Amino acid sequence: MTNTSKGIIFLILSAFSFAAMALFVRLAGEINFIEKAFFRNAVALVIALGFLIREGREKGWESVAIPKGALIFLFIRATAGSIGIFGNFYAIDRLVLSDAAILNKMSPFFAILFSIFLMKEKVRLVPMLAITGAFLGAMLVVKPSFNFTQTLPTLAGFIGGMGAGLAYACVRKLSSLKCNGKVIVLFFSVYSCLLSVPHMIMHWEPLNTYQLTVLILAGVWAACGQFAITAAYFHAPAREISIYDYSQIIFSASFGFFIFGMVPDWMSLTGYAVIISMALLNFWWNNKNHSQK
Repeated sequence: MTNTSKGIIFLILSAFSFAAMALFVRLAGEINFIEKAFFRNAVALVIALGFLIREGREKGWESVAIPKGALIFLFIRATAGSIGIFGNFYAIDRLVLSDAAILNKMSPFFAILFSIFLMKEKVRLVPMLAITGAFLGAMLVVKPSFNFTQTLPTLAGFIGGMGAGLAYACVRKLSSLKCNGKVIVLFFSVYSCLLSVPHMIMHWEPLNTYQLTVLILAGVWAACGQFAITAAYFHAPAREISIYDYSQIIFSASFGFFIFGMVPDWMSLTGYAVIISMALLNFWWNNKNHSQK
């Protein structure tokens, strides 16, 4: 199996995990978005710390040391990732859900854009056409109204998508510096939790047992998504695999159907077909290029 194929598998697993996370965040009800973000990252922090300690004991602490030159990109990744989460959660609470979703799905575009500068990666015509097609397919699924009278939430959602894209590009850069993936997840989780603490102290909203359980489950799935997406961009460049991030829309639609009884309309079904077709086109093109090398 090529590194690109591994990257695709990890990214699809990540998409499923983040769709599950969004499901549990939705089930948690009306809770402040900062509090939701805190629980999303706190669980990932505990899991990443446990994995990191185990690896350090088994393989030696040098295996989890931060490589030279990686610290600056860890900070950029953590800052960009935190902006991505806060912006997305803020938009979800204040915009039409479909608008927030399409703004968040700007992240693959920004992942490719930032990878050009960080990794000097070249973007070719077919992958760019495939990503553009997938984005248009995503618009058919979420059917955004683009009623952007609320400028701040809209800007927050857009910046959130940009932040996520920069974070994914930094993961790719960190992979080239041989930074341990568990270190990346732990650093980001600690950083994001610390950013949430001041607001949590001033605006804490008590949780009942159900809400606490649901948010912990959201955190578990978020941790799975983080580890998977980190592994994905370790194995392959954004231009080759970022399109598969759109599979999250299909997973979310499935959860909506089986749990909330939401039946996709013809536009959604057309969008699914476009997304899958673009993913297949991109996969075929990359396989063809690999075989010619």
